[in-house]
Amino acid sequence: MNKSNDILLHYLTRITVFFVFIFSIYLFFAGHNQPGGGFIGGLMTACTFLLLFLNFDREKIKKALPFAFTSFIAIGLLLALGTGAWSMLFNGDPFLTHYFDYFELPFLGETELTSALPFDLGIYLIVVGIAVTITLAIAEDDQ
Repeated sequence: MNKSNDILLHYLTRITVFFVFIFSIYLFFAGHNQPGGGFIGGLMTACTFLLLFLNFDREKIKKALPFAFTSFIAIGLLLALGTGAWSMLFNGDPFLTHYFDYFELPFLGETELTSALPFDLGIYLIVVGIAVTITLAIAEDDQ
């Protein structure tokens, strides 16, 4: 398939990808207190990768972003399960017990840190890995 050299489309894609990615990070961090979290943040991040793959040459993007998206799935699964097992193994609480506390962090002041954050990160990585892997497999099936 021959991709056209549309400079305006490439420029607007770069700008759009930046803003969508930043918004996905916001949704990821807002998830344990507001709507959002690892699932919707992961879907939006996958959309940024897919937008890049749609508008640029696939080989060029694979060189610029040399990620094995299937390993995202494994790392995310280990992180999510490890977060759940932590409470069970080290504290004697039920699987996926939620913990939180407030800490004084430099530049941020008093900040709430929760055990939901690493769990959401695991879900985020799983969703990004699955969405991009499936979409690229479908796209390569046509070639």
